[in-house]
Amino acid sequence: MDDKIRLGISSCLLGAQVRYDGGHQLDRYLRDVLGDYVEYVSVCPEVEVGLSIPRETLRLIENEQQQVRLVFSRSGEDITERMEAWACARVKQLEKEQLDGFVFKAKSPSSGMERVKLYDRNGVPKKVGVGVFARHFMEHFPLLPVEEDGRLNDPRLRENFITAIFVLKRWRQMLADGFSLGRLVEFHTRHKLLIMAHSQQHYRQMGKLVAAGRDYSAAELQQVYLRELVTALRLRTTMKKQVNVMQHILGYFKRELTADEKQEALELIDNYRQGLVPLIVPLTLFNHFIRKYDQPYLRQQYYLNPHPKELKLLNQI
Repeated sequence: MDDKIRLGISSCLLGAQVRYDGGHQLDRYLRDVLGDYVEYVSVCPEVEVGLSIPRETLRLIENEQQQVRLVFSRSGEDITERMEAWACARVKQLEKEQLDGFVFKAKSPSSGMERVKLYDRNGVPKKVGVGVFARHFMEHFPLLPVEEDGRLNDPRLRENFITAIFVLKRWRQMLADGFSLGRLVEFHTRHKLLIMAHSQQHYRQMGKLVAAGRDYSAAELQQVYLRELVTALRLRTTMKKQVNVMQHILGYFKRELTADEKQEALELIDNYRQGLVPLIVPLTLFNHFIRKYDQPYLRQQYYLNPHPKELKLLNQI
């Protein structure tokens, strides 16, 4: 791709000393590994709303009217309206950034995506809250992939999120070239197997949508397809889904593969299914077959190369 993915991120995850105690929460993978492919747009709600460093900690509480409020933990000062007003304005500013996703700081009362402590009227916390800024962002950009730093330690969640932001980047580049049915057909064709790995149902639905593309206005087709695409990508891949896609790929070689090559492929697929080897192992063999037997349709499938090999994401799932 010509330019980098644009990803929003909580500032402390890049090492900015903006935490309540003057510290940071540097995530070296996000900064030093993924950072080679990403241009970050950093946001710190608490500093940008005008709070000092260091500062008293904030918490989410539920008041007697069952409203969620953002207050300082010791003084009890309520800054909900202040943060809400800032968040409303900030998400509108972020429209100009053409983001492909966002990584939030987990557990933060301003930036936590989920399971933030929400204190009831008796001071008892339950992990059911959402950070004020994170909530505004997700409501304003409902189709953008979002994740938290903690969840990204899970290899499957990490791979799923990074796959999604690369797909959204390619989508944005297609739109920049000028949306047309022809370009959509090309985009969909190259992503077919990747979509299948997330959801066979969406794979079928999206195929029908593209086939009937002339029945829609360009704006409607673009909107409906993107919604289906994002919904599909949010459904995590599983070993069973991956095995189904690889068996589907194997069918493209039924006339070319020798008996030994077919047996080798079947054994590696089964080894993956049993958890004995990571996904990269059978996919490497399939990429070899594609070069050897010159399979043009499979060569263009993003499923086989969804993101840069240097990220080593397929080595871990």
